Amino acid sequence: MRLLTRSLAALFLTLSLPLAAAPMHSQFLPPDDLTLRDAEPEQQQLMQVSEYSVVVGAQRQSNQQPIPVTSSLLIRLKGKSLNKGATINQVLVSFDGESKSLKKPLYDDKSKTLTLFYPLAQYRVVIDLLRNDTVYVQFLSYANGHIWADLHTGAVRAR
Repeated sequence: MRLLTRSLAALFLTLSLPLAAAPMHSQFLPPDDLTLRDAEPEQQQLMQVSEYSVVVGAQRQSNQQPIPVTSSLLIRLKGKSLNKGATINQVLVSFDGESKSLKKPLYDDKSKTLTLFYPLAQYRVVIDLLRNDTVYVQFLSYANGHIWADLHTGAVRAR
């Protein structure tokens, strides 16, 4: 009986210990076929989006010839941090219709701003997510230089 009690106590203690600190919302990460995420992330920012605004801008620098005109399309997201140590304040989702490759996600500690870059073709998808579901923003950076960032919904039941 004593051995059983000790075994149960040891089992309970083992189950109550925290597991290796997997990122919150890790169930939304794609398979890690190249084992780029085999270590704990050095940094994780997780935010639940509570509001958004769409910004369409145009800029013309009149002192250059020929006069370049640039236009930007971005969505500014605000919300609340969900994980311990997260400092994220806002997310800028920038859309690019011209480049052949996208810039990597950037987190600026000073302004507490995460900037994500998506192809212009993803604009409608992002807006639909924001209008219809609870949306989370996730940013992970690893010691090996790997960076992962996403926008995702929580688990939604099929109707």
